[in-house]
Amino acid sequence: MSEYKEMWREMGIDLEAHDSLLRVLGSAYKDIYLRQQNRPKGMEYFDFVVRELHGFRVKELMEAREQGRKVIGTFCVFVPEELVIAVNAIAVGLCAGADIASDAAEQYVPRNTCSLIKSAFGFKLAKVCPYIEATDLIVGENTCDGKKKAFEQYKDVVDDLYVMDLPQMKSEVGRHLLKAEYKRFARKLEEITGNKITTESLNRGIKIVNAKRKAINRLDSLRAASLLPISGLDSLLTNQVFFYDDPERFTASVNAICDELEERIANKEGVCPENTPRIIVSGCPMAVPNWKLPHVIETSGAIIVGEEMCTGVRGTRNNVNEDASTLEEMFDSITDRYFKIDCAVFTPNTDRLNHVKEMVKEYKADGVIHYGLQFCQPYAHEAMNMERLLEAEDIPVLSVETDYSQEDLGQLKTRVEAFVERLQD
Repeated sequence: MSEYKEMWREMGIDLEAHDSLLRVLGSAYKDIYLRQQNRPKGMEYFDFVVRELHGFRVKELMEAREQGRKVIGTFCVFVPEELVIAVNAIAVGLCAGADIASDAAEQYVPRNTCSLIKSAFGFKLAKVCPYIEATDLIVGENTCDGKKKAFEQYKDVVDDLYVMDLPQMKSEVGRHLLKAEYKRFARKLEEITGNKITTESLNRGIKIVNAKRKAINRLDSLRAASLLPISGLDSLLTNQVFFYDDPERFTASVNAICDELEERIANKEGVCPENTPRIIVSGCPMAVPNWKLPHVIETSGAIIVGEEMCTGVRGTRNNVNEDASTLEEMFDSITDRYFKIDCAVFTPNTDRLNHVKEMVKEYKADGVIHYGLQFCQPYAHEAMNMERLLEAEDIPVLSVETDYSQEDLGQLKTRVEAFVERLQD
């Protein structure tokens, strides 16, 4: 990675702190991912992406900026990449998955703030996230109350923050609000890029992003096989890279893996024995490099067959209707697609609970682990509802609440192992 040091220096990255971060990330990836047995060969591409996470892709972004394109940084699946592509800009997910500079972050947000929000501040304040420094616009969103208030402070630490308002109820009023916000966002994108959104450019954006989602959906469907052709860790990684990589390159890479997985299924080749307990993980998103819980699960005698998370099927399971012929119809189609996302900020949110039940059946899961970040109120509330709903259906469920540190690793492993033993009885 030494060939990128001058680029990082020019971006204002703290090279010493950044080197330390990359060493830790590389070591964790080796221990968690590269020691897996019988991985699909197609995962080599994603190993490359992680190895070059702050290098090759960032260099691509900087070169695109030199050519006049804009880079839009995002934190949330409610930000439509279709609109970003329609103005010939690039959408990229921002760093928020590690315990970085918490003390500095707590100068801006309370101590009892979830790790994801603290991490967004920490990466910026520690000057170790080149994606943040490569952006021309960072898009925040009023999902949970924690984010809503945190973005009031985040504008003081980044150069150009745009906050999108989101509805909190699945109502006709809420849908109108979301459509109005997407139109407002479109105007902002046109303003900063100088490019107008046309029916042709938006149609192209819709088709590119739909193709990404279809590839991930194809991969997810293959995990319903009795003999699992891919680990939950590797599936999660593809979902995480979804937010970073060039969209068309990503789509081709995922489809290549799916071709390989279909051959594995036909040849009865799996990553674990057929009787391995099958787990659905549901709850808060897991940004790179938040691999703690999946690693614990898959080293405790179980396998993850599905993720009901924003870094999972919640963020990818619906597509935008491609039949619209006018801009107004296209905005309606985009709004309809994103309004189906069953984030825990919505009230009521029965669709999410019902979807988890459907996933248990579809993926032939033996149980559900609900993952919540400490101090995340929306998912903490829904964890209680989910426990009641699933247990009433005789579906075993375990709720865990954790953060980005490794301090509770032993306790977490003990609880997961006990849950897996319950599934095996």
